[in-house]
Amino acid sequence: MLRKIRLTIAILFFIGTTLLFLDFTGTAHAWLGWMAKIQFIPAILALNVAIIAALVIITLIFGRIYCSVICPLGVMQDIIARFGKRGKKLPYNYSPAKQWLRYILLAVFVIACVAGIGSLAALLDPYASFGRIANSFLQPVYLWCNNLLAYFAERADSYAFYSADVWLRSLPTMIIAAAVLVIVFILAWRNGRSYCNTICPVGTVLGFLSRFSLMKISIDEDKCISCNLCARKCKAACIDSKNHKIDYSRCVDCFDCIDECTHNAISYRIARRPVEKKEKAIDSSRRTFVSTAAIVATTGLIEAQEKKVDGGLAAIEDKKIPERATRITPPGSLGIKHFSQHCTACQLCVSVCPNQVLRPSGGLLTLMQPEMSYERGYCRPECVKCSEVCPAGAIKPITKEEKTAIQIGHAVWVRANCIVETDGVECGNCARHCPSGAIQMVPRDANDPKSLKIPVVNIERCIGCGACENLCPARPFSAIYVEGHERHRTI
Repeated sequence: MLRKIRLTIAILFFIGTTLLFLDFTGTAHAWLGWMAKIQFIPAILALNVAIIAALVIITLIFGRIYCSVICPLGVMQDIIARFGKRGKKLPYNYSPAKQWLRYILLAVFVIACVAGIGSLAALLDPYASFGRIANSFLQPVYLWCNNLLAYFAERADSYAFYSADVWLRSLPTMIIAAAVLVIVFILAWRNGRSYCNTICPVGTVLGFLSRFSLMKISIDEDKCISCNLCARKCKAACIDSKNHKIDYSRCVDCFDCIDECTHNAISYRIARRPVEKKEKAIDSSRRTFVSTAAIVATTGLIEAQEKKVDGGLAAIEDKKIPERATRITPPGSLGIKHFSQHCTACQLCVSVCPNQVLRPSGGLLTLMQPEMSYERGYCRPECVKCSEVCPAGAIKPITKEEKTAIQIGHAVWVRANCIVETDGVECGNCARHCPSGAIQMVPRDANDPKSLKIPVVNIERCIGCGACENLCPARPFSAIYVEGHERHRTI
């Protein structure tokens, strides 16, 4: 019964957390956004004392329930392991813990967080790793299915669905997500919870706490016949059935061993003091099972986007990203330093951005952390979705009114790219669409009021939303672009 309860809750958490990275309408976040906020590393970075205390207390009472129920990467490993060992009833064996490797990786993670090396810390965060996998491989499939439904709905004169663009946001991030997926897949397929108990820093921390938990899996030596069934079923490889010992730092309370034991020698109960070990005869008989399994490789394809055309006559050239001296971080992130120190690069904000402004960075120190660019859209003043979903406190919650007064950068006009200079025609697109009224058109020739007008930017009023950069007709580089600010300020 315990195992069934654990499986039911774990499946609900896994589906709910996955939906957060797939849903682009915001519906899932309205109901399930709390699932991201109770993840261990985001809660620590957000300094959410209540959640941290709750997770610690749960671990000290029940053991590593977090790893087997709440953590999406942990549940994903269970799913992979289940299919990987489907042909074997008893697929595992006890193996000693690699404590030196666990604590070295934990130290690397802590040093990376303290030193502000967000890209290195993000590689080891299990929640962020799952988020990148879901964002890179599951969301495109979800969007393709949605677009297919939108296609048929449109032909039935229904607008229950609307299409969304499927595009490659960052090749380096996708490659890293693929590499992590392969590593996790191989380890889980062959050895169950090896990733959790060897690499994951959260598993190491909670494993240390679970040694002192009130409730533990216990072996009754009087009933145990040392048949080794429990150890062969334990995907954490933490049961030493010969010595009737369990490594509680690796046990994730999956309760598989309880279901497998045929003599009721294993139970989940309040931990008792160890008693003297009694000599028992060890059954030397072993059963061998042979099976074969095939791994079906699936290849995710990025949908090719059709080129937009102007009136069906000429193809519009795609815009290129300008060289920015300072990268742009979202409103609510306070600035580059705060954002870099708190962001886990889980891609949740990237998944929900309706304007396709956020994408993973390709910089070495900020690798995979989101940054803003305006080739596909601009940051609309009425949208605050990224601040609503961030679980790590990297983007603080802000209101729509507050956002209109937050300056994340300022626009810079490049005379050589402007069509007033290159084509000798009137434009004014940037000034016409500026939501803060920071751009005005003035005569190019101060002595001739009738001359073609060029834009002038009022840096004090510009908020860096990127409307001017996105809507500028100049190609491939806009004639006006946004330069980021190290620290945001309220104007």
